[in-house]
Amino acid sequence: MDTISIILLGLWAALLFGGFILGKLDSQRVHRMPTAARIGSSLALVALAWWFYLNQTAPAYSTYSLLIAIGMTLGLVGDLFMAGLIRVENHVIGGIAAFGLGHVAYIAALIWIGDQLGYNEFAPRVGAWAAWLAVGVVGWYGVVYSRAPVRSPIHLAALPYALLLASTAGFATGLAVQQIAFAPLALGTALFLLSDLILAAQLFAGLHFTSIGDMIWLTYGPAQMLIVTSVAALSRIV
Repeated sequence: MDTISIILLGLWAALLFGGFILGKLDSQRVHRMPTAARIGSSLALVALAWWFYLNQTAPAYSTYSLLIAIGMTLGLVGDLFMAGLIRVENHVIGGIAAFGLGHVAYIAALIWIGDQLGYNEFAPRVGAWAAWLAVGVVGWYGVVYSRAPVRSPIHLAALPYALLLASTAGFATGLAVQQIAFAPLALGTALFLLSDLILAAQLFAGLHFTSIGDMIWLTYGPAQMLIVTSVAALSRIV
């Protein structure tokens, strides 16, 4: 990575981890990280993602980095919704929609790069996808549906969202099985699903413990970082 990339990555780490270490626990005992630090860390990753895109020259890599940048940008929009900084009647639905669209972009990127580089064998691609879909169903049922005091349509709507995130993890794992350089990417997509399950338990099942919001961000932030920096990892593949 070049100097600009390293600076942006350092800024992301300083905002995310510095916000947690130096921040004070809020009155609801949910966050130590200030909202500005959380949103700022995502903004740094958006800048990094677009920097990678602007500095790609190979057509296949350029398309991949563009889709990753779009996905990360939509992730930032989701963060703004979830933080209540975009004022709508139901900010949670807005956040889920933005994250969902971001994962559509991520999945398109993973399928595209797999096809371009020849890491598209049926067994690892579909097998990993199916395995993670099963994880998504189990996670959704165990965290959201079975624990909901009162079940509503939004609890059912959480299933396709969980399957979408699981699909991202599945296609990333399918790549990692065929090329070890994609392993950090696969880890990132798995962390994203874990973060979302913790968030779902908080929103839909009333889960609460001290710094639960920080736990969500300490899994979500590194997840997005590993996904974004997978663009730089492409240089180690060819």
